[in-house]
Amino acid sequence: MLKQAYHTLVVKFASTRIGSWMVLHVFNPIDRRLMRWTNGAINSGIGTNFNTALLRCKGARSGELREVPLLATPLGDRFVLIASATGQKKNPDWYYNLKANPDCSLLVPPHGEVECVAHEAEGEERRQAWAAANAIYAGFAAYQERTRRRVPVMILTPRFPQ
Repeated sequence: MLKQAYHTLVVKFASTRIGSWMVLHVFNPIDRRLMRWTNGAINSGIGTNFNTALLRCKGARSGELREVPLLATPLGDRFVLIASATGQKKNPDWYYNLKANPDCSLLVPPHGEVECVAHEAEGEERRQAWAAANAIYAGFAAYQERTRRRVPVMILTPRFPQ
């Protein structure tokens, strides 16, 4: 009961403008380092049931490795990433990186690093993936309401199923 109340409070806070700013500018940089150092075992989602993973992909222009902590929703043997950028006006950089270079990996506890290929979901696949992600983190709906753009939904399919 207490864990669920804490989770609800975290979701409400992260859905606010100040909470969104904190996620992007405080927690993500911390998680990037914590997750790299601990092989994904530790992140700032203290006591929540979030599925935080570390996306590793090549930069669209630079080709350099980029690492981004994100909520990754399991959907069968695949993972759903929501390119909400907490409701910002433009899509996050990692979305463009995956569009340009769909070969990527996801550091997912307890699986470790999973080599994947990414594609953008459309139609029924998008609807199902969006619903699954929102069932885990209701903040995505708040982020969609905050922006005029249609929030992209990315599907990462493991190259070597677990």
